Formats: sequence, C-alpha cells, structure tokens
Amino acid sequence: MAKKRSKKDSSKNHHPTKHKHHPVFRQKLSVGQKAADIIAKFGGSWTFIILFFGLLIVWMGINSWILLNKPFDPYPFILLNLVLSCLAAVQAPIILMTQNRQAERDRIDASYDHAINRKAERENQLLQKDMNKILRLLKEKKRK
Repeated sequence: MAKKRSKKDSSKNHHPTKHKHHPVFRQKLSVGQKAADIIAKFGGSWTFIILFFGLLIVWMGINSWILLNKPFDPYPFILLNLVLSCLAAVQAPIILMTQNRQAERDRIDASYDHAINRKAERENQLLQKDMNKILRLLKEKKRK
C-alpha cells in the first residue's frame, strides 16, 4: 500500500530518493539565514504583492481623498517614494542572500548526486563483470 506523502514531505528541497544524511538537509542555519529565507519567501509571494498594492492604495487614498485639507504626504507622495526606496534597498540584498544560499545548496546537491551516480556506476560495472563471467561460464558449460 502506498504511503500518503505529507505536506512536509512534498517541500521543494525534499527528494524522495535522497537520504536523510544528505549534506543539504544537515546544514545548520544561522538566525540571519533563516530570516533571509522567510523574508524572501514572503517577498516573492502573491500575499506580499496583494498586501503591498493594498497599502499603496490606502496610502494614496488617505492622502488624496480623506485628508484633502492637511495630508501628511501630499501628492506626488514624496514620503511614499522614500518608503518604497527603502523597502527596495533592504529587500534586494535579502533576496540576493537567499539566492546565494540556494546556489550553495544546489552546488552541494549536485556534488552529492555526482558522488552517488559515480558509486552507482561502479556498482553497475561490477554487476556487468559478474554477468559477463556468468554468461562465459554458461557458454563453456553448454559446449561441454
């Protein structure tokens, strides 16, 4: 009977044939690395985009419509531009850190996969030698 995979098992870093001792899964992450991963994951989501556009609409709406007499950030929304610039200035390096970590994980994963493939190739060669030996012995036995 097939075992049903849980949500945790279907994460993008999990591969069903990989062993739990894979170097990528044994990494100890610093607080900064964990935070960068969480921020980048949220910053690249539809939730962030929808909340972000909602905030922009609310900000412009409050300053343009409700606060016609004395807006705290009048049109052309200089303060909003400053906030957006600061957000971009902070978010970009965090995303780059996460991409660098992903590239490191990919390199480790590729190296691990290469080592496993080399081992499998050696085992296949040994099996092929054994099969050839068995076939040779069978042919010799047939001749007798």
